Parts: sequence; structure tokens; C-alpha cells
Amino acid sequence: MEIKEKELHRIATTTIIYRDDGKYLITRRSLEKKAFPGKWTVPGGGLSIDDYIAMPPTTAAGQWYNALESCIRREIKEEVGLEIGKPEYLLDLTFIRPDQVPVLVLSYHARYLSGEVKHDEDTIDSTWVTAEEAKAFDLIEGIVEEIEMVDQLLKKSFK
Repeated sequence: MEIKEKELHRIATTTIIYRDDGKYLITRRSLEKKAFPGKWTVPGGGLSIDDYIAMPPTTAAGQWYNALESCIRREIKEEVGLEIGKPEYLLDLTFIRPDQVPVLVLSYHARYLSGEVKHDEDTIDSTWVTAEEAKAFDLIEGIVEEIEMVDQLLKKSFK
């Protein structure tokens, strides 16, 4: 397998956004995307150096904390126009894109806070679904299981 040398790994995030009514936001990817065009998923995108370089470092050594959280909030705002609560880590996954770039995806979940769903060029449709309803959509493999994991976590925390 030939791996592109210019980019050792692309780092991306996904976030399962949930509402208090037990619904989760799923989005349909643009048909122009390199990976999984037209498939349903959850909002997310790649970590960019712009997610931290323009901000003052958070340590005296010139380092930045919370760059992933900045990425998550930026991507969700860009893709669907929503504000969310504190992102909580769920799991990670890696895959090789069709153009041979390795991708590390860090999956999170967060409560919906405000906003009306609006789409950007990466998102062509969206809907709020229950964990059960999500199974009827052509989701990227693993997303249904991630939604179910969050659904179980939330049910445990409300008991």
C-alpha cells in the first residue's frame, strides 16, 4: 500500500450531537467528498493548524491546550450552524482514505445548546433521529453503533 508522504496522518473529529428529547443529529455528506461521498454520518472534520496557531499559547513553552475542542466547535458551527456543550471523548478509529491518506478520527459526543441547523458545502442533508431510527439510514459503518453507545451512556447517567 502506497501512503502519501506529505501527510502522515489526517486528524479528524466527529461529534454525536444529542438533544434532551433523545434525538441525535445525522448529516449527509456531499457527493464531492473524498471519503464516503453521499453517506450519512455525524458532523465533524479535520484539525487545522488554524484551530490554535492564531490563539495565544496556553503554556510558557508555546503549546496549546484544547485544540481538538476548538476544532470540534469550529467544524460544527461551519457544517451545521449549532452551538454545543462540552465535548466528551467517546472513541477513536483509523482508516485509509481512497487517496491513500491515513486518517485518525477522534469521536466525541456533546449536548445540543442552540441554533438552527444550516448546511455548508460539505453537508447536503440532515435530520434528528432516535438511536433506533438511525438504523434506517445509509450511515458510514460504525456510526449507528457509536450513536447507540452514546444513547446507553446518557440513559445510565440519567438513572
